Amino acid sequence: MPFPDDVLTEEEDVVLHLHPHAKAAVRPGLVIALALAAVIVAWVMLPTNDGGRLGVAVVGAIGLFFALTRGVWPLLVLRCTHYVFTDERILLQHGVLTRERRDLPLNRVNDHVTSQSLVDRVFGCGTLRIDSIGDQAAEMFAVPHVRQVQTTLYELIEADRE
Repeated sequence: MPFPDDVLTEEEDVVLHLHPHAKAAVRPGLVIALALAAVIVAWVMLPTNDGGRLGVAVVGAIGLFFALTRGVWPLLVLRCTHYVFTDERILLQHGVLTRERRDLPLNRVNDHVTSQSLVDRVFGCGTLRIDSIGDQAAEMFAVPHVRQVQTTLYELIEADRE
């Protein structure tokens, strides 16, 4: 889902527009693949009588439930998550059916910290935590090229202070 340009002011320019790294889609993709594999195995291994068909239907219903709730839904959430950095503020938006958007003005950013696990370092992503004056900290997970994003954020904050 594209980020709506109507939330930006006339003079505001988008510097970075990011989605979570593709690494975050690995687990939901594996869940979908495992659910499909379980249904195929049940279809092949169970007999073709009424009891076997009922077993395949039960395994299929359970597989469908897990594929939708643990596979497709997280992928939709990832696709609808936006990390937008402008020359005036940081916009964090997520949600599929209902949306939540958080705006952090650059002049209120107090601190920003990145963290990367070993897997994050391999994939080139990480977590960016932004502390702002008077608000809760905002965390962005699976940010691609997190170190460059932190450097860009620092440059934006310095440019905003001048």
